[in-house]
Amino acid sequence: MSQTTPNEEIEALRTLIAEDVTGWRKKHCLSLFDVSAEQFRAVLDVAVGLKALDLQRQMAVAWTYPRTLAMIFEKPSLRTRVSFEAGMTHLRGHAINLSSNEIGMGNRESVADVANVLSRWVDVIAARVFRHETVEELASTGTVPVINALSDKEHPIQAFADLLTLQEVAGTLGNSLKLAYVGDGNNVLHALLLACAKLGVNISAGCPEGYLPDPLYVAEAKRIAQETGAKVEIGHDPIRAVRDADAVYTDVWTSMGQEAETKERLGVFAPYQVNTTLMSHAKASAVVLHCLPAHRGEEVTTEVMDRHAPTIYEQAENRLHTQKALLMLIVGL
Repeated sequence: MSQTTPNEEIEALRTLIAEDVTGWRKKHCLSLFDVSAEQFRAVLDVAVGLKALDLQRQMAVAWTYPRTLAMIFEKPSLRTRVSFEAGMTHLRGHAINLSSNEIGMGNRESVADVANVLSRWVDVIAARVFRHETVEELASTGTVPVINALSDKEHPIQAFADLLTLQEVAGTLGNSLKLAYVGDGNNVLHALLLACAKLGVNISAGCPEGYLPDPLYVAEAKRIAQETGAKVEIGHDPIRAVRDADAVYTDVWTSMGQEAETKERLGVFAPYQVNTTLMSHAKASAVVLHCLPAHRGEEVTTEVMDRHAPTIYEQAENRLHTQKALLMLIVGL
């Protein structure tokens, strides 16, 4: 979209949402296994339009009837909570935060009962949980769409923001781009593998022995890559992973729930730190991506973090725009 969005571009955006060509309406977003390349691109296309409107402080695309999002947080969050709450406000909706202390899902009350009761009150549920099975049970027992806002297996909504950021940096997505990931083969990498493969972006990963991504995600990414022409490379060498990369991505070495492993992980992952030496093997124009929060001095040096802060903070901002797009496509106008 242009800087001053013409009325016809706003109407085109509204039409894209209303016609639901890619079949997002009332669908869950639990895993990118179940999201087609067309559906993924639809989220990016709508996000581009909504972001342009947001920068102009226009509410030209929003709900006429106020919609409600229930946000279940078994894990605390800055970006996920604020981006969803702000996004719902932008769309003339409302978000309700529910911490584990408030509902005790699975202890005080069964997941099925929570899902069914919330389904009577809200239009969508977003859940940030420890176990992926929890979002699956919410989806299978409730009657409204469920969005996986992070589970131990996958972080799909982060991948939407990541690919939008890469698209903004490079101008387009495809086989000419290489995204390198260095560090723990975790839920973030799982989502990136599927997202990049579906959109034809080459992806390489360097992870320590014992910390490779789930073979199921690797196999599926390689299967899809055969159709899209993308390259998927998984190994242990961080230098090989970042060689000639357009973007280098990292994440914390110790996630929530793994605190007991912190000391061991610091030793194992030390050679995988994103620093100026490692970045010298990527393209000179390469950017650094990080889903945040960052542990400066661990997975990324302060020097590299500060140098690439504009891109990393734009990546964080893009959580807002891609989640708004996802909500609009799922709920409709």
